[in-house]
Amino acid sequence: MARDPVFKGGGKVPGTESPSPSATGGSTGDQPHDSALRPRCFADVIGQKAVINRLSIAVNACKKLKEPLPHILLDGPPGLGKTTFANVLPHELGTTLQITSGPALTRPADLIPFLTNAEEGSILFIDEIHRLPRTVEEFIYPAMEDFRLDIVLGEGLGARTVSMRLKRFTLIGATTRSGMLSNPMRDRFKMHEHLDFYSEEDLATIVSANARKLETVLDKTAALEIAKRSRGTPRIANSRLWWARQYLASEMDGRITLEAAKKSIGYRGSRRAGAG
Repeated sequence: MARDPVFKGGGKVPGTESPSPSATGGSTGDQPHDSALRPRCFADVIGQKAVINRLSIAVNACKKLKEPLPHILLDGPPGLGKTTFANVLPHELGTTLQITSGPALTRPADLIPFLTNAEEGSILFIDEIHRLPRTVEEFIYPAMEDFRLDIVLGEGLGARTVSMRLKRFTLIGATTRSGMLSNPMRDRFKMHEHLDFYSEEDLATIVSANARKLETVLDKTAALEIAKRSRGTPRIANSRLWWARQYLASEMDGRITLEAAKKSIGYRGSRRAGAG
C-alpha cells in the first residue's frame, strides 16, 4: 500500500497544510483551500484522461521494473492541475516530494540541498521551470542524465571539479510557457504532457465533489452554472465554489441553488468591476 509523500525539510503532507517557504524554496501561488480540495490519487482526478492513462502506465512500469519515474514536463495554462499531478504521483508511488520554483533558484548552490536530499525514487517538483537561470539549468543536466552532481572547487588554474553520486530521483517540471524552455532542457524530459482546458461537465463534477468535501449542499444546476463561468479552469471553479459557500453562509441559508450561485458570482463580479 502506497504511503503518503513527505515533504523533505518541512515534513508537511499535502492536504493538511501548505509547505513552508523554507521547505519549498518558493510559493507556487496556490490558495490554502486549493490544497485542501486537491486530489490525492489518480482515482480522484477528474478530466485529463489521456494524461492520466499515460502517467498510470509509467507508474505501473516503474513499480514493476523497480526504477524511478522518467523526468516529466507538464505544460499548460495556469490552474489546470500541474501542481495537482506533482502531488498525486508521489502518493501513487509512496515516495517523498520536494517542491521549489524556478524564480527561487537564482544560483546553482540553491539547487544543491534539493539534489543531495533526494531519496531513491523520490520526486523533485520545480514550478515555473522556464524561469530557471541558464547557469542553474546547465548545473542540473548531469543530475538529470547521470544522477551526478558536479561541483567546482576553487578558481582559475587551481579549480577542480568534484563529482558526487546522487540517488535516482524524478524531476517534474511545470511551465505555462514551454516555448521559453531551451531545447537541451526540454530534451532531457522523457515525458512531456500538455494539460488542456476542462469541459463544463468535468468542471461541474469537480465542483460537486469538492462541495461534498466542504460539507456543502450544491444543486446540480448551481454546479453547472459555476462550471460555465470558470473558463475551463478548475482553479477558477474552486475559487467560485469557495466564494459561493462564503456568500451563502453570510447572506442566505440552506444549500447553494442556481439563484445563490448566480448572486454570488454576480456580486463578486460587480465588486471587481467597481475596484477597477
